[in-house]
Amino acid sequence: MSTRLLAGIAVPEIGLGCMNLSHAYAAPPPEAEAVSLLRRALELGVTHFDTAALYGFGANETLLGATLAAHRPRLFLASKCGLTGVDGRRVIDGRPETIKRTCLESLARLRTDVIDLYYLHRWDKSVPIEDSVGAMAELVTAGRIRAVGLSEVSAATLRRAHAVHPVAAVQSEYSLWTRNPEIALLAECRRLGVALVAFSPLGRGFLAGSAREAAALGVKDIRREMPRFQSEAFVSNSRLLPPLRALAHETGCTPAQLALAWLLHKDPHVIPIPGTTSTAHLEENLGAAAIRLDSALIGQLEALVNHATVSGSRYNAATQAEIDTEEFTQPYVRQRTDDS
Repeated sequence: MSTRLLAGIAVPEIGLGCMNLSHAYAAPPPEAEAVSLLRRALELGVTHFDTAALYGFGANETLLGATLAAHRPRLFLASKCGLTGVDGRRVIDGRPETIKRTCLESLARLRTDVIDLYYLHRWDKSVPIEDSVGAMAELVTAGRIRAVGLSEVSAATLRRAHAVHPVAAVQSEYSLWTRNPEIALLAECRRLGVALVAFSPLGRGFLAGSAREAAALGVKDIRREMPRFQSEAFVSNSRLLPPLRALAHETGCTPAQLALAWLLHKDPHVIPIPGTTSTAHLEENLGAAAIRLDSALIGQLEALVNHATVSGSRYNAATQAEIDTEEFTQPYVRQRTDDS
């Protein structure tokens, strides 16, 4: 794969989001299968692995530490703080003392002396962003982390944080069916020289055609609470899949590859991190790096799948209140790119 800059380091243009191996989507795979997938990713040239203290309440970091420690010199490890498991509950806590303690715990689980990119997983709105980022800046000075990142924040919050310490990356949900970064964040990242790391670039499986409606999902699957997967919205959204498959067929790739290729064409500072528990899907996803799209096809894709054609918000009301990303209030207008 070609490379893109992340925190000043050249990384392959597609990374691996590791959450699926321990968290969020039904039961995680057996440990042996998770280890096999991580090793296959290494063989295929993946060096950027993204995890978090939250995933499996530490289990995901432990998995990566045990599997990847021997390869640490050539890896780019990203993890997150500010959203963790406490007594079996998911807790947002951006206090400086919590951030510093969580970092030490993550370092131990990852079996490393330094984390390459450390994100504030969620902005704790009871704590000024300046205080949380200030604590992360102290971790940089102490040599515990190399770069500071943010997750699910607005352009305005990014500017505030960046004034305290340079922000290397913002992680945000970004895909054909979640276009919120195009409101303001994408442009602000470009202006500040900040990478935008796109999580859930396949619409939580929907754009790959592998998702099911909420009622058919496992009881612990987080999509059960997401409005887009509720029955009426899911039926409406499913009407987008046949024309998406047709465009993929014309392009000579799979729908998943088409969706990832679209992201890679949006801007050179966008880095998708699709996650999977399937080695076959891993190989398929990485194949997207070879797909080339022209401006006419990009226009077709964006007209087909956008915030005006997708039914349902991406989060329920309780989760929506926890994030800081901009929300659409105007009809869809296609964002121009350098090649369109």
